[in-house]
Amino acid sequence: MSDHNEFNAEVTLALTGASGMPYAINLLKALVNANQKVHLLVSSAALVVLKTESQLNVPAKPELASRFFIELCQAKESQIKCYGKDEWFSPVASGSAAPKKMIICPASMGTVSAISCGASDNLIERAADVVIKEQGQLIIVPREMPFSLIHLENLTKLARMQVTVMPASPGFYHQPESIDDLVNFVVARILDHLKIKQALIEPWGYKK
Repeated sequence: MSDHNEFNAEVTLALTGASGMPYAINLLKALVNANQKVHLLVSSAALVVLKTESQLNVPAKPELASRFFIELCQAKESQIKCYGKDEWFSPVASGSAAPKKMIICPASMGTVSAISCGASDNLIERAADVVIKEQGQLIIVPREMPFSLIHLENLTKLARMQVTVMPASPGFYHQPESIDDLVNFVVARILDHLKIKQALIEPWGYKK
């Protein structure tokens, strides 16, 4: 069976070296549960943060990393595909092959800066550049505090390019009882913007 028939859609998910890996892991699991094929990009700095925040020792080699995340998320055999930072022949590097939707979660300010000026020095930056130029949907989830004027100017520049900026700022009106509840608030909002059905958080004003 082809990927086109096996999965509902394809999406690119990039993890960079900012704090906030629980958001990334819960989002990845939610995308898998929604039967999305995930093209996964993990920076070298993200590997360090994954180990620090989530105690996940993700292999650096893309093939081994793919297997690691497939097992972690109990995904289908070909549902998660990792790429190295210099795999310029990967689908995400091409406007004719890349998914039209991409999330960078968490998004470091270095990555935000590079994307805002079109640096494309690694595969994450190039994949984001492709989504922007092809007029797809790019969502970035910055986890930084406070924002400097440099950060705000770069984020504003991206917003003017129709990039969706969704800071990792969970709400409290759903009366969270755990860290997972707070994390899933942000994940749910991302899924809502991707138009992927989710049952993590009830919408505002929902009454049982």
